[in-house]
Amino acid sequence: MIGIRQEDKSRWEARVPLVPADLKRLLQDAHLQFQVQTSPIRAFADDEFRQAGAAVVGDLRECPIILGVKEIPAALLEPGKTYVFFSHTIKHQPHNMPMLRRLAELGCTLIDYERIVDAQGRRLVFFGRYAGLAGMIDALWALGQRLEHEGAPSPLTAVRRAHAYKTLDEAKRELSQVAARLRQEGLPAAIAPLVVGFAGYGHVSQGAQEIYNLFAAREVAPDELGSISPGAQECFKVVFREEHMVERTDAAARNARFDLQDYYNHPEKYRAKFFPYVRHLTVLINGIYWDARYPRLITRAQLRELWSGPQRPRLRVLGDISCDIEGSLECTVRATDPENPVYVYEPRTDEARDGVGGDGPVVLAIDNLPCELPLDSSAYFSQSLSPFLAALAQADFNRPLEQSGLPPELQGATIVYRGRLTEPYRHLESELR
Repeated sequence: MIGIRQEDKSRWEARVPLVPADLKRLLQDAHLQFQVQTSPIRAFADDEFRQAGAAVVGDLRECPIILGVKEIPAALLEPGKTYVFFSHTIKHQPHNMPMLRRLAELGCTLIDYERIVDAQGRRLVFFGRYAGLAGMIDALWALGQRLEHEGAPSPLTAVRRAHAYKTLDEAKRELSQVAARLRQEGLPAAIAPLVVGFAGYGHVSQGAQEIYNLFAAREVAPDELGSISPGAQECFKVVFREEHMVERTDAAARNARFDLQDYYNHPEKYRAKFFPYVRHLTVLINGIYWDARYPRLITRAQLRELWSGPQRPRLRVLGDISCDIEGSLECTVRATDPENPVYVYEPRTDEARDGVGGDGPVVLAIDNLPCELPLDSSAYFSQSLSPFLAALAQADFNRPLEQSGLPPELQGATIVYRGRLTEPYRHLESELR
């Protein structure tokens, strides 16, 4: 019996790991059984799951395996059960360590979607593309609102926040209309040309670019940014890879060909070189993986320097989809939510003010962006998760992990097995003491 829990981290969290159509197919083809915990906010109604063949219940006490999306409160965990969700623990995230300790104390098993990867380390089950899609929509909304606040309204003012669209298709139709009006009416002088930079090139970045491509943006290389004509009535995009963001600290190695694997293995040998590009950007979309070993893309000190000059900087919006607090964008001082999605970071005072008004860039830092497109993102996620569920249901969790019957992808994603950290995650041992 597999249970699907109600999400309770946020009233905005309407996603589900398995949609009714895929549940029905697994019930018929693999003869799996499901219980779905009733939810008043889920994007798919309880009746849709009933019609698919699941039992809708008040709690999941009968289910040895429970699927969720976001973190589960430690007080709700039950002894010996197998939980599958995004735990956000592998980077020692302090706010989730009590949950990790409780999982171990109760002898539970934790399988984390983030760690379900193939032999090349590529993620197989993810929402990343939808984080990028929603993040770019919201960044364009923020830009439109900021321009209106500055007294420079434009067709971008008509962009709505991602959650205001019923489906991704509806969002794309309306944004295509905005793009057409922008080409017809022209860009406000304050942001001509419109230059959007994308830090990263993975699923998050690809989703964001998918939205911005509706604006017929011309792609340029990072080293071409300085040659874009001021005032040009055109949209540009630029994608930054690691070699544009960092360089070796030792001068002798700096002219050698960039070695991506060396950067991953030895980030301490590298320093940031990204900030000079920022002066040319109107919007930066940040979609990179970051932890404390890596250099920051933008520091507070750099923004303070940029805002101390005689001219107003071009930069209007920082769309921090990665949303690492004080991380790759150090001015991401807190996360936001769809109801209150942005604040202005003021470099001169080191303060953050809600809304789009202020002397600094607008920071968009929603930490669960895919929830703004719950129907589409859930369907996509469910399709990628479904192939693993029959093996998960048939696994024998009383045997050693290697003999449990879990496929390699799920074994590698198992952070805690029957209350003990597995070998790849022993770096978290200190958190369990």
